[in-house]
Amino acid sequence: MESNRNNIRNNNRRTTAKSASVNKRKNGSRFDTFIKYLRSVKGTPDYFFLAIVIILLAYGIIMLFSAGSAKAYSDYGNVLYFVKNQLMGIALGAVGMYLASKIDYHIYGGKIAGALYGVCAVLLVLVVAGLGTTVNGATRWLFGFQPSEIAKIAIIILFSYNLSRPSGQKDLKTFKNGFLPYLLLLGLYVFLLALEPHFSCIILIGLTAMLLLFVAGTPIKHFIEIAVPAVLGIVVLIMIEPYRLERVTTFFDPFADMQGSGWQIAQSLYAIGSGGIFGVGLGQSRQKFLSLPEPHNDFIFSVLCEELGLIGAALLIILFILLLVRGIKIAAKAPDLFGMFLVVGIVGIVTLQALINIAVVTASIPVTGMPLPFFSYGGTALSITMTEMGIVLNVSRQSKLPI
Repeated sequence: MESNRNNIRNNNRRTTAKSASVNKRKNGSRFDTFIKYLRSVKGTPDYFFLAIVIILLAYGIIMLFSAGSAKAYSDYGNVLYFVKNQLMGIALGAVGMYLASKIDYHIYGGKIAGALYGVCAVLLVLVVAGLGTTVNGATRWLFGFQPSEIAKIAIIILFSYNLSRPSGQKDLKTFKNGFLPYLLLLGLYVFLLALEPHFSCIILIGLTAMLLLFVAGTPIKHFIEIAVPAVLGIVVLIMIEPYRLERVTTFFDPFADMQGSGWQIAQSLYAIGSGGIFGVGLGQSRQKFLSLPEPHNDFIFSVLCEELGLIGAALLIILFILLLVRGIKIAAKAPDLFGMFLVVGIVGIVTLQALINIAVVTASIPVTGMPLPFFSYGGTALSITMTEMGIVLNVSRQSKLPI
């Protein structure tokens, strides 16, 4: 009897030890998978794309010093105030870009994509719940940064991961089970951003989301089905805020009220027109001397046109076109759909932002607060944009793309 009890105890010990060993192997396997994602990705990044980014950064910091020196001296007594802060953003962004270019982009998929989306949603809720800082009637800042900047990349990562799954593109054929869930995910951010309010960010993430869905093969009829509700929503957002309605009416004749609602765009057009082909010279702008609002931010392109003329403006536009074209090539050579969608979303949102900014300052569309990537003042936005460029470089490391 005692012998049987001893045998049972020994068998239990062996079973327990075996289970512990199996669990250890399973845990070790998960740990090894996690470490694999964190290991430096072998392969060289796309140096052509990197060169474009570096040139844009250099061009941007030169123009920020020139365009923002007068306002920096007027507001802070230091002509280098904006440049110093921007260089700090570039330094932080350089670290982010380097790390993002080395860490395997696949780590952003799965639960990480969902967690990032959820964290951004919580941050946006905190902003509108009373913890945010209000500037010029808009509550967009939380502890010195704008959660909306993180929301942009969160949407791109979540949509890219879901669309890259085996059922991701197949489900898009149906509106209810495929297209609608993406609209609901986007809708939560749109609702929270509307409460800030941050209308320009709504436009930007909305267009980027539609771009990703279009590239994924969403039937055109789905876009047509949401076109009327989307237009009605935009009209409502414009009508409920008098300043937005004023911007739309001013768009049709900015010189009708030059001392009031038309001041911004009128001064912008004066600056652009004064530049001619070759410009008045770097640092020689007259409109930046407190005539043009936000010369260091939303309207920095106007100062660039005044100082460097058509030649300088064409150079900037060419650089963004090259960024887009090279990004498309990287996306086409991506090792998988997740990488392809990531690059399309990141390069797409940067290009769209630049396009909208240029359209605003040239009076091609109504005025909306849209900074120019790599040029406008804003350390947080710049560092996040540079980190996004690092993700593109990481995808390029894992694909074969000749220069």
